[in-house]
Amino acid sequence: MRIPIPGGGSRRIPDPLEHEVAGEKAAALGHSGHRMERALAALRENDDPPQSEERERLLDEAAERVWAYFVQRELCGLRDHRSAVADYAIPPEVMNRVGAVRKRPEGSR
Repeated sequence: MRIPIPGGGSRRIPDPLEHEVAGEKAAALGHSGHRMERALAALRENDDPPQSEERERLLDEAAERVWAYFVQRELCGLRDHRSAVADYAIPPEVMNRVGAVRKRPEGSR
């Protein structure tokens, strides 16, 4: 919120609600980042053959977590994801699946 200053101009004063929302966004980004890190770690630790059912499941999980993290970043105003891709060493095989919608088995989620 801006308040006028005598003599011209204005000054921004802290808004408690804006502060609260920013804190919630940061917490959600951190939570999403941790979930993404765990999914990427599980994928890296997997040594199944490339087309195995388990590896495919881990790739899908990692891609979903990366997508969720990117959405949270965008909600925080961070639109360029190149640094996150590099910092977290997100593999191309995961990036190729980010945002893809897959049919889920009946009764899941």
